[in-house]
Amino acid sequence: MSQEEKSEPEVPAEEIEIPEIEDIEELPEIEEIGEEELEELEAVPEEIEEVTPEIPLEEIPEEEEEIIDERIYTVPLRKAYWTGSRLRRSNRAVRILREFVERHMKPEGVVIQPEVNEKIWARGIQKPPRRVRIRTTKNSENLVRVYLAEG
Repeated sequence: MSQEEKSEPEVPAEEIEIPEIEDIEELPEIEEIGEEELEELEAVPEEIEEVTPEIPLEEIPEEEEEIIDERIYTVPLRKAYWTGSRLRRSNRAVRILREFVERHMKPEGVVIQPEVNEKIWARGIQKPPRRVRIRTTKNSENLVRVYLAEG
């Protein structure tokens, strides 16, 4: 097949309808804003700022959860180095951490906070830490959250 057969057939220019505006008077009119109306529009954002002051994210309380149990563990991640490939170590370290928390806390679900994940992945995929100190909390819905322990 040649290039001409593959392309779409051209529509003659006579068949395409383009609306034509003959007179400028047919265009919709744009109203000019007077000085008084302009001053009113400029005053509106000031009123909104006064009514809704910005609240820093630090002052917004998180959802209050009823914590049933809180524990601090040092999780050994050295088994992550026993994988067949160096390129799977951090993935395996996260899996080992999750299994450790499931074994010790008996939860319905485990939520690993981003700071713990960043700590494991800080040195890349090939060199996760040999151990991680974590703080786990279990709420009334039997959900466990994993945080980095202070210190």
